[in-house]
Amino acid sequence: MRPVTRALTPKGLATRARIVEGAARLLRERNVVETTLDDVLAATGTSKGQLFHYFPDGKDQLLLAVAEHEADRVLDDQRPHLDDLSTWESWEAWRDTVLRRYREMGDTCPLGTLFLQVGRGTPGARAIARGLMSRWQARLAAGMVALQDNGLLDPAFDVDRAAPALLAAVQGGVSILLSTGSDEHLGAALDFHLAQLRAAAVTRASGRRTGA
Repeated sequence: MRPVTRALTPKGLATRARIVEGAARLLRERNVVETTLDDVLAATGTSKGQLFHYFPDGKDQLLLAVAEHEADRVLDDQRPHLDDLSTWESWEAWRDTVLRRYREMGDTCPLGTLFLQVGRGTPGARAIARGLMSRWQARLAAGMVALQDNGLLDPAFDVDRAAPALLAAVQGGVSILLSTGSDEHLGAALDFHLAQLRAAAVTRASGRRTGA
């Protein structure tokens, strides 16, 4: 669940966001286990009283907030393409953006590291992971529907199965990249699923499928 922040003033929300963003930058540069609350205080110019005001449960609560921030960043890094997958060109641009993002990330995953620290099976971590996957899948599905609405994809194409399958393929490719340092499988997964979309493409003029 997202932390309750509705009681905070605009200034309080800004202060909390500054602490989270500063901690996220620090944790991207350093190992999570080796980073202490004192490190976060120094990096963000925050007093201990301020930090515990916004994160009364201490480091684990802060780490969950940073994990939520990193989950948002996963989608933000795919924009603007992820928000407008209504053409084949936008799908190709999204594909290139995803591959570039994880290629540059290499064998480290800030979000995965945070989950390992707070525990992948904890309710907070699971809620963040489910929320990220749900939002990501919804954007992919919306893109496929947009292709159908534009007359570029067979109306009978099974979006409800294709969107989660594409997301699972991306996640599998990312997992292999993190283990091996190679983006070969991620690139192949993206190319395969985009080829499946293309195979169900239709032309505006004839309204017939262009794939075999």
